[in-house]
Formats: sequence, C-alpha cells, structure tokens
Amino acid sequence: MATDSWALAVDEQEAAAESLSNLHLKEEKIKPDANGAVVKTNANAEKADEEEKEDRAAQSLLNKLIRSNLVDNTNQVEVLQRDPNSPLYSVKSFEELRLPQNLIAQSQSGTGKTAAFVLAMLSQVEPANRHPQCLCLSPTYELALQTGKVIEQMGKFYPELKLAYAVRGNKLERGQKISEHIVIGTPGTVLDWCSKLKFIDPKKIKVFVLDEADVMIATQGHQDQSIRIQRMLPRNCQMLLFSATFEDSVWKFAQKVVPDPNIIKLKREEETLDTIKQYYVLCNSRDEKFQALCNIYGAITIAQAMIFCHTRKTASWLAAELSKEGHQVALLSGEMVVEQRAAVIERFREGKEKVLVTTNVCARGIDVEQVSVVINFDLPVDKDGNPDNETYLHRIGRTGRFGKRGLAVNMVDSKHSMNILNRIQEHFNKKIERLDTDDLDEIEKIAN
Repeated sequence: MATDSWALAVDEQEAAAESLSNLHLKEEKIKPDANGAVVKTNANAEKADEEEKEDRAAQSLLNKLIRSNLVDNTNQVEVLQRDPNSPLYSVKSFEELRLPQNLIAQSQSGTGKTAAFVLAMLSQVEPANRHPQCLCLSPTYELALQTGKVIEQMGKFYPELKLAYAVRGNKLERGQKISEHIVIGTPGTVLDWCSKLKFIDPKKIKVFVLDEADVMIATQGHQDQSIRIQRMLPRNCQMLLFSATFEDSVWKFAQKVVPDPNIIKLKREEETLDTIKQYYVLCNSRDEKFQALCNIYGAITIAQAMIFCHTRKTASWLAAELSKEGHQVALLSGEMVVEQRAAVIERFREGKEKVLVTTNVCARGIDVEQVSVVINFDLPVDKDGNPDNETYLHRIGRTGRFGKRGLAVNMVDSKHSMNILNRIQEHFNKKIERLDTDDLDEIEKIAN
C-alpha cells in the first residue's frame, strides 16, 4: 500500500493543529452502570477531564478479581542465592532446601504468589498454640480480604485453623489478646495491634509476609509502618516479601525488611510487535477521529476491539457516540469501584459487549483472546507529554496474542501527536503505515 512520507504527514497536520486549538465542544458526562452500560448524567464534567491517575492497589485487586486461573509463563525463573554455597545450586529435594528461609519473590500478577506464601504460613501453624503465629501485611483493606479468602480456601481442610483481620472497623476490647493463628491486615492497624493495643505478641510470630510490596511503598506511611513492625519480630522469624514489579525503590525497601534473602524473579512475558499490523489515520478533529472509527467498523469484521483514550471525559463521550451508532459498548471509568470494573471486564470477556472503551489505567492486565483490533483514539504520553513507549506496547499488545495476527490503528489529530507517533516508530524501529479511512477498499485490505 502506498504511504505518504512522514514529512508530508507533519505538513498536513500544521493547519489541523491550529484549528484543534480552537476546538471547544460541550459534552455531557457519561457514566457506566454496574454492567458497563452507558448512562448520561448531568454531573460537572470538569473532573472527568482529568487524566486518570494510576491506583496500584485498585489495579492489583482488579487483577485478583478477574483472573480465574494462573498465567501461563514460559520464561525461566531466575534465582539469586544469598550464599555461593547455597543448597539451591545443587538441591535435589525439598529436605535439602533447609526451609524455612527468608525470601524476596517477584513475578507478574496471576503467577501464584498468594498461594505460595499462604502455603508457607499454613505449614508453620501449630493449632494447639492459641496465639498469632503468622502475620501478613496487605496495602489495603480490600486486598487483605482477598488474601483472607485464599487462606480460608486453602485452609478449609485444616478445621482448627483460625484467621483474624487487623483492618479498619474491626474493634477489639483494650487489653484483649487474640487467639487466632494467622493475622492479616493493613500496616497501620497491625502496628497498633502489636505496639499500642498489644493484641498481638510480635515475639511469637514465626512467619512474616509482606505482600504487594510495590503497592505498599506507593501508599504514604505504609513503608515506615512495615519496617517498624518487622523490627518487633524475633530474629528467627521467616520473612517473605512479594512484589509484581521490582523497581529500585521496591528493592531498597525489600532489603530493609528481609535480611539475608534468597531471591526469585520471574520475568514478564515479553510482548512483541512482530504479529501486529500498525497503521495511523490523519484527522483534523475529534469528530473526524470518530468518523474514521465508524468507517473502519463499516468496512471490516471485528470480533472485539479495545479503544484507548487519554481522559475519562473523552472515553465517556466516545462510548456514548458509539452506543448511538448501535454498537454494544462497555466503558471502563476510573470513577467505578473495582468490583464494577471487574463486572464490566467479565461481560466483555464473555462477548456480551464487542467494544471496550477505556483509559489506559483501567485496562492494565486485561487479556481477552477475541480482541482483534486495538485503537489508540489518543496516543499514550507520559506526564511530560513525551511518548509513553511502554504503554504503547502494552496497549497494542492486547491484540496479536495467542498466535493470532493483530491490528492496531492510531488516531493522529495534530502536529504534536504526529511527532509522538514518529518517535514511537523510531523507538520500536517498526514502520507505521498511513491508512486512508475514506477509501473502503484500502480498509478492507488491512483486514486480510
């Protein structure tokens, strides 16, 4: 297919950029109900125009709610021993491991981290001793409850096992000692129970688990509280820290909490652009972007599509417009509670809606096999307005999975967004072809 040069594309956009700066459209705010159906409200739309802020705790909870099975990961496990003479070099049996040992473990969501540390706690509980023996910290009330459910499920054949939640709203009488074997809770409440209220004797804890370390350090105060709790524990307490990501800040935190650890890392599945055909469409306004989108839908058969927008306001407007055109649309909004988001994703996964309109933040970690097209209604940029290459890869990586070929279409509506696309192309060293959405024959070709 013949394509225009990048320089020509930029020239074409200069006039468009000027007209875009004068474009002010009044929009009604659109809000999804629990099933993701689009409903108009008259609320002030100003807040909806804010760029979505990443909430790691909400994302982690969402991942737990929508995953029904483990992620299939073919990458090698990387083990970093604390000691060159470690038995991990030549171990042939569990007995040789000399468990328990301190552990720092990193792997993506859905790989079984929760099951691993729950098993570690269950194996150390002595039911006859009626006091807390295992302590598990979670960043939020909701994540603590989710982990508690796993403990209850895995411990259901252990009838003597008792579990307590050290979370907001769980009030105990001052001076009371709790008799449950495992305590799971948030850092602030657990710290109060151990020090100020003395419900827990930290010197009797045998296993200390810090879950979601990357989420924990993103929450103000949790890092210091976790370290204070750790310092109350006996020297022979087994320390286990788990995280989905392993940035420098997480690593520094982990080193403070877990002395002399064994370290296990499971790399993420590397996403690739090799099986994805990429195109861009030149537009002069948001309405032209929408018309281009309608033309694509009119020309090719799309099983399911994900459409990414930069702000809640744009996502809401687009979902409403697509609904008017008769499309079955689901909308993921940052205003929805996590359980609502999970319900929307589940409906999309089941095929009840064919189009999912979302901001980037809401859609992290969604894997739907039927997604054949990803559309960047807005190109991904970071807070400084530079290309967000990682997000671009994650977004269009939603298609072209499971051995299938995928299709990604990028909407370009200004000189600036043309520059962003140019830089994304250079970063990945992959040509992104121009697509004329007014030429139906040309659109039909890209589907073959």
